[in-house]
Amino acid sequence: MEKAITIVFSREKQLNAMNSLMVKELSTLIDEIDSVKEKYRVLILTGGGEKSFVAGADISEMSNMSPNEAKLFLSSAQNALLKLEKLDLPVIAKINGFALGGGFELALACDIRIASQNALLGLPEVTLGIIPSAGGTQRLTKLVGESIAKYWILTAKRLKAKEAYNFGVVHEVCEPQDLDEYTNKLIEKIIGLAPIALVKAKKSIQSTFWKNTILGYEDELNNAVDCFESDDLREGMKAFLEKRRANFENK
Repeated sequence: MEKAITIVFSREKQLNAMNSLMVKELSTLIDEIDSVKEKYRVLILTGGGEKSFVAGADISEMSNMSPNEAKLFLSSAQNALLKLEKLDLPVIAKINGFALGGGFELALACDIRIASQNALLGLPEVTLGIIPSAGGTQRLTKLVGESIAKYWILTAKRLKAKEAYNFGVVHEVCEPQDLDEYTNKLIEKIIGLAPIALVKAKKSIQSTFWKNTILGYEDELNNAVDCFESDDLREGMKAFLEKRRANFENK
């Protein structure tokens, strides 16, 4: 569809885990799309392959970051998703498989989320000794409320697609083999609607949220960087890479 543009996250062997290069490329792509947005009516984000949308951040890279390096990386990720959220186009997350950690945060920054039945969503960062740090603490709380957001984040809960749908976290769920067709029908519908009205509606819906959450993003980033000062973060990421249970010692 010539009025639709798609970004595909393609690191299939790593389940499309996002590293610093991908964050930089995403930010650049959003800027490029923004500069020619009059050509398009809708942006779609999806993952390469059938197993994963984006499985989160690349832990093998993050585990070697100093606090200063982590702040640069996390700030870049946060800013990229802020630009995505502010983009003057409707943005659809086409979720195939894992959408965990930063992948779930990416989906939350989109306007509409369509998931296949095999999707698995959540913010399990506390199992690694860190917190959601690309806007997840703010966007999830806005979406489901403080109580549910606390429960999911503090227990590292992973949601199947149907449960996420029941909470309004995803808007539609379909069989994996129907995801393309389902998404294409939605794209066609959006393309047929008034583009100026769509953008103005999006801006109006977001206006109150933006006024109330800027400090929240700053606090989220600072709290995440504090985690990089801890031994628990090193242990959590090391345990993840070694495929074993972490032994956290509160230091």
